[in-house]
Amino acid sequence: MPKLQDMFTQARRAQSGGGMGFLGKNKSEIKPKAAALVVEFPTVQAGGAEAALKAGADGLLFTWDGKDKAALEAIKEEITSASSNATQLVVGLQITNGFAQFNRDTLNLIKEQGVNYIILPFTAPARILAVESKDLEKVVTIPMRDDPFYPIHIRNLTGLDGIAAVVLDFALAKDLANMTIEDILTYQAVREAVRFPAFMHVPGTLQEDEAHTLRTLGLQAMVLTAGKDSEKTQEQIRSLRVLLEKLQQEEKENETSTLRH
Repeated sequence: MPKLQDMFTQARRAQSGGGMGFLGKNKSEIKPKAAALVVEFPTVQAGGAEAALKAGADGLLFTWDGKDKAALEAIKEEITSASSNATQLVVGLQITNGFAQFNRDTLNLIKEQGVNYIILPFTAPARILAVESKDLEKVVTIPMRDDPFYPIHIRNLTGLDGIAAVVLDFALAKDLANMTIEDILTYQAVREAVRFPAFMHVPGTLQEDEAHTLRTLGLQAMVLTAGKDSEKTQEQIRSLRVLLEKLQQEEKENETSTLRH
């Protein structure tokens, strides 16, 4: 199973704890969540990736300018360190620039760092989608446009090969909890047109009523950007994890209630 799909699927499954042998440390049961929780590191923080996983993150995301090889090495060190505490670690790399020299060798170099998928901006060369690279999936960032015909235009994305998922780059209203049905329909039209698994960035202060609004978009992963304060980031991860677990439990209870009636 592709790594991304595996991450999305595992997030929605309960996983029992338990250690190995008499000395193994017992782990608490991992509850299913409404979406995978990915932590993004705009800059490498030594030990940050490992701390994020221990706090409850399902995946990691780093950023690269497409040029700095030293930065890639630093990312590799973080991935290697974090891998010792995660048997099924899924890591993404958001690439912001450097596409002029982008080729198969570049993709292979990225894969060698322990990266499982890359995120490309909407303006990246289309040829990158056609460059095959085993075990390295491609994700495209989808911006929102103030154009009533945009959903029709963006629907053509499904005709392109090589796309595993999308990042919905929607500048949603700040007051998520009070968005109207009419408000959300603008975004829902684009979401329906792009029928790929979707990521979306969320604030660390996301509340339950706001999360319910986001769920109407059918997200498979929520992305939290790590701050400079590691302890605060870990606290936000734990809070978001609990919130996503609660949403999944509510969904399960609603499904059970519907079947009974």
